[in-house]
Amino acid sequence: MKKLFSLIATLLILALAIWIGRLLWIHYMDTPWTRDGRVRADVINVAADVSGVVIDVPVKDNQPVKKGDLLMQIDPEHYQLAVKQAEAMVASRKATWEMRKVNANRRKDMDALVISAESREDAGNVATSAQADYQLAVAQLDAAQLNLKRTKVLAAVDGYVTNLNVHRGDYARIGEAKMAVVDMNSFWVYGFFEETKLPHVRIGDPADMQLMSGEVMKGHVESIARAIYDRDNPESRELIADVNPTFNWVRLAQRVPVRIHLDHVPEGVVLAAGITCTVIVNPETQGSTQHL
Repeated sequence: MKKLFSLIATLLILALAIWIGRLLWIHYMDTPWTRDGRVRADVINVAADVSGVVIDVPVKDNQPVKKGDLLMQIDPEHYQLAVKQAEAMVASRKATWEMRKVNANRRKDMDALVISAESREDAGNVATSAQADYQLAVAQLDAAQLNLKRTKVLAAVDGYVTNLNVHRGDYARIGEAKMAVVDMNSFWVYGFFEETKLPHVRIGDPADMQLMSGEVMKGHVESIARAIYDRDNPESRELIADVNPTFNWVRLAQRVPVRIHLDHVPEGVVLAAGITCTVIVNPETQGSTQHL
């Protein structure tokens, strides 16, 4: 009798172990989760729009900044002189235009016996040309003032200065990035899900994201990528398929990026673009409303 009870207990424990193993297997295979998650953010490269010597860098690396804060000051002396020259040119061209206009109006009022129609027409054309020169000078003045304004490089968003690579005395060139600003309001998570789990992921599904430090963030599925690079289907120079003559029978599930919008970040959590996390999508807790 004791042996029978031992046998039954062993069978029950074995059955329980098989049942638990099956549940774990189903959870691993079917539940949409991945350890391959990355925190991302918009990173703005900061470059000068005008060239010149950097005379001031009032920020430090990793410093928080507000939109409109001064990041870098380029020597404005040359651009101030350019504005003065443009202002003088505007005054000169305006005076010339006024003189030509008065001359054209005076000739227009003269009798046909005193001045020919050709002379009146020439005077009108000269006045029109002088007006165009004046408008060109005004546009050049606007450009000079804009260049002077852009000697101050300002933060475009609220964020954090990173990769600061400029110092006083450096020469800044147009379009050459000198630092970057991480937009503090743009953090999101990219979860790379196996293609076998994508059928269980829907836009709008709530998701939990656990950082390696232990904190858990809340969010929802915002979008699913519609294309990834196909390494097995490159194109030749003639834009035709370059088919590999060999075929690997062991096929690994491809990972597709799923963008997760952050709804709640615990207080005190320091987010940095590039850190890893585990993403778990919970379709069973989704409400009746789905965003398609």
